[in-house]
Amino acid sequence: MRSGGTGRARSGFTLLELLIVLMLMGLITALTIPVFSGSVSTTQLKSAAREVAAGLRQARGQAIAQKAEAVLELDVTGRAFRVLPDPRLHMLPAGIDIKLFTAQSDLVNDRIGAIRFYPDGGSNGGRVTLAAGERKYDVDVDWLTGRVAILE
Repeated sequence: MRSGGTGRARSGFTLLELLIVLMLMGLITALTIPVFSGSVSTTQLKSAAREVAAGLRQARGQAIAQKAEAVLELDVTGRAFRVLPDPRLHMLPAGIDIKLFTAQSDLVNDRIGAIRFYPDGGSNGGRVTLAAGERKYDVDVDWLTGRVAILE
């Protein structure tokens, strides 16, 4: 602090001090953001769980409407799913770990499995778990009713 010509002390910061503090804050921010940006956000994880649930509901609706079995096929390592016979592949974000629990007869191999829906709305049941770090969402399919629910 400097004293002015009137003998009173001035309080506050100089422009140079403020610029140095702002520059340091910018540098710290630039160094810390890349550390956290590599992971999947909670919003992306929840969005992926909703997308899988929508695909399961589509398969259930298709089974009821067409009075025939419908299948959602999930590629765990490729992070993708499709509702057969539709060839469109729905991709899920990288960085999400996916686990599929379903009937043994609906496992194609160690990376691809399916959840099957029947014309009465029922299902073989199952669960798709989507996780990123400590956060996870379970998409459950009730075997009796075919009801799809997202659990945190």
